[in-house]
Amino acid sequence: MFIGIDVSKNQLDVCTRPSGEAFVVARDDKGLADLVEQLRGARPELIVLEATGGFEQVVAGALAGAGLPVVVINPRQIRDFARALGRLAKTDRIDAEVIALFAGRVRPELRPIPDEAARELDELVTRRRQVIEMIVAEGNRARRLDTRRIKKRIDRHLEVLQKELTEIERELDDTIRNSPIWRETEDLLKSVPGIGNATARTLLAELPEIGSLDRRQIAALAGLAPFNRDSGTFRGKRMIGGGRASVRAVLYMATLTASRWNPVIKTFYKHLLASGKAKKSALVACMRKLLTILNAIVRDRTPWQPA
Repeated sequence: MFIGIDVSKNQLDVCTRPSGEAFVVARDDKGLADLVEQLRGARPELIVLEATGGFEQVVAGALAGAGLPVVVINPRQIRDFARALGRLAKTDRIDAEVIALFAGRVRPELRPIPDEAARELDELVTRRRQVIEMIVAEGNRARRLDTRRIKKRIDRHLEVLQKELTEIERELDDTIRNSPIWRETEDLLKSVPGIGNATARTLLAELPEIGSLDRRQIAALAGLAPFNRDSGTFRGKRMIGGGRASVRAVLYMATLTASRWNPVIKTFYKHLLASGKAKKSALVACMRKLLTILNAIVRDRTPWQPA
């Protein structure tokens, strides 16, 4: 038995395959308790939910806490699957049915559901990134203005944002330092030349699988694995895509630093340029190499060792 659940703000649409049974429960404490009791009796092989902006977290946590096999999937995968089936209509009930079909035919691999502390770290890192984006946007607006009165308003807003950023970074420090395993992992990551606080904390929050996968799997998860674009005798240009954009963004900035100060990455980067690689392609290759190094360091619990 496979279960698909479409999560919305107020309710959960549930579909069961292969029976096709469908029902709706409220997304509150009573509804979740009823759902857990019903699914425990059914003993499904797999339960699949879409990631829906945080609404799914409480549901996934309740199901996983009850010992049920649940996995949260990127909505884009579900929509691509629906299009492949020719299911272009979209309602909550149809979505639940498509998710149940996806569960039965694709059978995505079960992954541990983040606990409350891990979700808090992820939300703090995400909020830090949002505040930085607002600071950059306000700074850009100020540079285009001529009216001093409006500039002063933006300056006051920037002061508030800078204060918020300082408080978030202090909270991040406290959160990580209060967890021995996170503290150790952060220190391992920061032992690599080119890796600072922002990169280490983003990897802790948004790439928790680091150290538990092989180099190809971790590269694919970060969107750094090149995909073939071949057809017949045509050989297309290999390109990266997908994966976790926020992880890729911090790795790009870390690699820019590492290409100057990390002896391994610096030598590799120069070698690629001497071989005729474009600078951007060489940087992407260095990003993949840096991630491979970080993955091995966390896996082996061994800090960076200079040659």
